Amino acid sequence: MNMMTRWALLASSSILGAAEAPSSSATPATTRRALLLFSTSPFTLAAVAAAAQPSSTPYSQSRTLQLGLDTNGKIRTCPSTNPGCVCTNPTVGASSSVASPLIIPDATSAETAAQSLRQAIMKTQKNVVFKVDQQTPHGHYIQAEVDGGFGRDVMEYLVRKDAGVVAYRCIATKVTFIYPFTTAVGDSRGQEQRVDAVAQELGWYAPDISSSIDFDDVST
Repeated sequence: MNMMTRWALLASSSILGAAEAPSSSATPATTRRALLLFSTSPFTLAAVAAAAQPSSTPYSQSRTLQLGLDTNGKIRTCPSTNPGCVCTNPTVGASSSVASPLIIPDATSAETAAQSLRQAIMKTQKNVVFKVDQQTPHGHYIQAEVDGGFGRDVMEYLVRKDAGVVAYRCIATKVTFIYPFTTAVGDSRGQEQRVDAVAQELGWYAPDISSSIDFDDVST
């Protein structure tokens, strides 16, 4: 229990104690005014609110997994609390999670690209369940849940024929924390191997990450 929490509990107990056993030398009106002023002081309210507010930890943050495109219609970045996550949208401070987008062959239509992608996922992954498979204003978005190293992984793809690329992300639905460490334990290179298997099955070109391609366009 931190100092702020102890102070808040002490303040609360003081208020209750005063309410139950008012001083014999104080009038009822004086007691009520003192309690009102003390219980509504900014310091008391702030302390009580801080004590009631749950702390934000890497573990609690990892419980919330955001899927789907972000507000700009792009594949989301990899959260820092999900090690092993791979995506084509650069993540600040986690360059190891950045992957190269897939280049759609010129002769391949958007519909054919999406169909080929579905087939590649089905062929290379285990127990595939397609959660989302739809056309959006930003391209064709596919979200598939597959077997991972420690449970289930989610593979997300955005087919953008207008840009000639496929952006993607592969992320674990669950991560493990080993007490007392606050760093999550992931599936090592599991997610990377899964997206590589899909890319190899497709046979599409993926440029080197150091290429001059503008990732603001391909990260979508």
